[in-house]
Amino acid sequence: MNASRAAVYVHVPWCLQRCPYCDFATEAIAPARIPHEAYARAVLTELELRARALAAPLEPISLFFGGGTPSLWSHDALGAVIAAVSRFGPLGEVTVECNPTSIDRDRASSLRDRGVTRLSLGIQSLRDVHLRYLGRLHDAAGGLKAVREAIAAGGLRVSADVMFGMAEQRRDELVDDVRALVNEGVEHLSCYALTIEQGTRFGELARKGRLPRLPDDDVAALYEGIERTMGDLGFVHYEVSNYARPGRGSEHNLSYWRGEAYLGLGAGAVGCVPTEGGAARRWRNAHDVPGYLASLERAELPAGELEDLDADTRVREGLMLGMRTDEGCDLRAWARRTGTDPRASRAARIARQVERGNVIDEGDVLRIPQARWLVADDIVASVF
Repeated sequence: MNASRAAVYVHVPWCLQRCPYCDFATEAIAPARIPHEAYARAVLTELELRARALAAPLEPISLFFGGGTPSLWSHDALGAVIAAVSRFGPLGEVTVECNPTSIDRDRASSLRDRGVTRLSLGIQSLRDVHLRYLGRLHDAAGGLKAVREAIAAGGLRVSADVMFGMAEQRRDELVDDVRALVNEGVEHLSCYALTIEQGTRFGELARKGRLPRLPDDDVAALYEGIERTMGDLGFVHYEVSNYARPGRGSEHNLSYWRGEAYLGLGAGAVGCVPTEGGAARRWRNAHDVPGYLASLERAELPAGELEDLDADTRVREGLMLGMRTDEGCDLRAWARRTGTDPRASRAARIARQVERGNVIDEGDVLRIPQARWLVADDIVASVF
């Protein structure tokens, strides 16, 4: 029998403090109030229910604990989830997101001993002025210490998140920051431009004209500074926002960009698996921890939103994700998955973007040249 390959994502919906730019499904909580064991039981029950509903036995590609701050969760609870997912098949990459304030050498070793292979640290900046602007709990020294402690634990691949576009941020400062992280031994960097989302503190301040912002041209210069520096350091720019040592890209995130199925577990988690006729079903669990726990206690799937995606919608989303990567969007793979020709109804638009130098058409693969990645979203929207 064929297996249902899927990346597994576990959402841990708590953090010590919500950042003013964050619109994720999280809530600030004191660690003593986290229902560690109850949440683990619920996630394990949801795993069984979701796996049972698949068309074929689950074959896990990877496991990712995101949030929130997953490193606040009991390591025994987290380890129980790793063990449960591993029973469906061997896991290659197991990632835990961590804030610098919640990781040290002992905690990193504890996570490694439970099967974690990769830590993703929310460093954001090595400048205290920018960390204060972002409302982060750690300072620059604490960020560097977290990196050193995680690497010193041994046996863990370490990634760092870096943000750019903060008010008054300079290119030379940002370049020095990413060089410092690489020199410490970080082998993967996720570099994100600051975006202002509605419903956040930053969104409210921006609406009132009270949020200091960096001009777009300056943001573009920061991006170009990262691009040049990471290339000089031997890193591969394998997705618009991600750089890695050769062969050290994130298996979990690559599965998203390639359009693989993903099993989302936990309050606020999102999952998407194929159904019949090239379609798929996507769910978004409600961000209601008490309701989530109560539903799974009754062995019922939690409340949330369901969305059925037809074949053309899946192809459109596949183009959006795949064209953000250096390997591009594999049109043959999407034709096999959906029974739909990805070029149908898009041929003229694709040809127009090829003429403009925005898209490289290799027959079976469509790619955006890296020199145009800064405007990748606009290019992909034109292909839709």
